[in-house]
Amino acid sequence: MADLITVENPDDPRLRDYTGLTDVELRRKREPAEGLFIAEGEKVIRRAKSAGYEMRSMLLSAKWVDVMRDVIDELPAPVYAVSPELAEQVTGYHVHRGALASMQRKPLPTADELLRTARRVVIMESVNDHTNIGAIFRSAAALGMDAVLLSPDCADPLYRRSVKVSMGAVFSVPYARLDTWPKGLDAVRDAGFTLLALTPDEKARSLDEAAPHKMDRVALMLGAEGDGLSTKALMAADEWVRIPMAHGVDSLNVGAAAAVAFYAVATGRPQA
Repeated sequence: MADLITVENPDDPRLRDYTGLTDVELRRKREPAEGLFIAEGEKVIRRAKSAGYEMRSMLLSAKWVDVMRDVIDELPAPVYAVSPELAEQVTGYHVHRGALASMQRKPLPTADELLRTARRVVIMESVNDHTNIGAIFRSAAALGMDAVLLSPDCADPLYRRSVKVSMGAVFSVPYARLDTWPKGLDAVRDAGFTLLALTPDEKARSLDEAAPHKMDRVALMLGAEGDGLSTKALMAADEWVRIPMAHGVDSLNVGAAAAVAFYAVATGRPQA
């Protein structure tokens, strides 16, 4: 059973995992280096635990202690009970969900390991908006994508905002980082995948025409918001595909576009 410890000093060193959660640059460097990430909210904490992540500690406001009692009773990790005001002082924002947990990261699999068994893969290039990362993972989990591969410069899927937006789906879809870009795409093609680059370019075929759901193994490439896929990435693809637009709209947010494309890759559109 975890120890329930009341903390009244925001500078208490035991709360170090939770300090400065709004400082993106600090957390980007510190969390991977120290092998931790932050899960926020009851559902996300439970999903992280169910996915096998080891808990380092929990930070709870008093009213959440009873809600999380079953989790607390199973843990050897300390649980820090704090006031909402102190939680805000420590983290830098109002923790309206009332529950945070510091979790231990797991070693990432290699891209080759994921490609051995996957059939539907997402590849992200330079996606650095944590909200978009979370949204893409959530759609990937919901719509049956098997794995996610990240270019070396993509944002961290386990950053607090990504985890929160994904509602814990980052724990459901395995992911790996490609060591080189775009050279790393060669290994994806060598594993039998057709590389489809999602782009609004008029030269691209519509997803209906390309019919990716009929392909044996598909890797769908997504670029960052605004810039899209780089020229090098587009040139490395086997085919360009697009989502047809109406009413003069030229493109969708990458998170929304991903959801549409994942559905097409996984199942195609219903036939009349």
